[in-house]
Amino acid sequence: MLDKIKNSFDDAGKLSLFTARFFKEVFKWPFQLNEFLRQCYVIGYKSLPLVTITGFIMGLVLTIQSRPTMSKFGAESWLPSMVSLSLIREIAPVITALICAGKIASGIGAELGSMKVTSQIDAMEVSAINPYKYLVVTRVLATTIMVPILVFYADFIGILGGYIGYNVHGNASMYSYFTNVIEHLEFLDILPATIKTFFFGFFIGLIGCYKGFNASGGTASVGHAANSAVVTASLSIFIIDMLAVQITDLFFS
Repeated sequence: MLDKIKNSFDDAGKLSLFTARFFKEVFKWPFQLNEFLRQCYVIGYKSLPLVTITGFIMGLVLTIQSRPTMSKFGAESWLPSMVSLSLIREIAPVITALICAGKIASGIGAELGSMKVTSQIDAMEVSAINPYKYLVVTRVLATTIMVPILVFYADFIGILGGYIGYNVHGNASMYSYFTNVIEHLEFLDILPATIKTFFFGFFIGLIGCYKGFNASGGTASVGHAANSAVVTASLSIFIIDMLAVQITDLFFS
């Protein structure tokens, strides 16, 4: 038990140093623009199909499941605004971030882990290439930027799915539906949800890189790095979301 606690604190300390090194390296020249753009493509564009399907189902199911309860209170007209607020403020950011944790963090952990155990990272250092700046900084920046964009996309697809779900037992035009949604949205509904997605993306990339960059012990450690990256990144998302909700309630309520 004591060994597990000691290892947890040791791991937290190493992650802190890893994070500090990121902020040190990110401002050093030159910036690996081509690798950064490639990672944006891999992380963002290739995640669109999964985010599209998930976002559409979220909006569709939430609308269909909420309709009977709203109808009992004669508040069916509030359904579009309720669904959109739920998606934008909480459901879409967290679910999309968890999808990215499962897809992106595991991919980064496995990729960097395999490079580590096959000595490719050591070879980069011998070749006078900074592997941390080339491999870590580009991936963390890419996730920090692309996850919020994916969340915005999931918001729109989720609201569109809600429109289709609303018309299963109704007959509302797309114009009236989206007008209802926009009329009940406020700036403070969007701002806190947007800010926390940047933290989601940052920690997804950082944890995936940390687990992969520190893999050791042969090829078996690659799978361990990928699995550990998903678990730790998912846990960090819930912690960040909990803190974000408390801060939002404290300062914006």
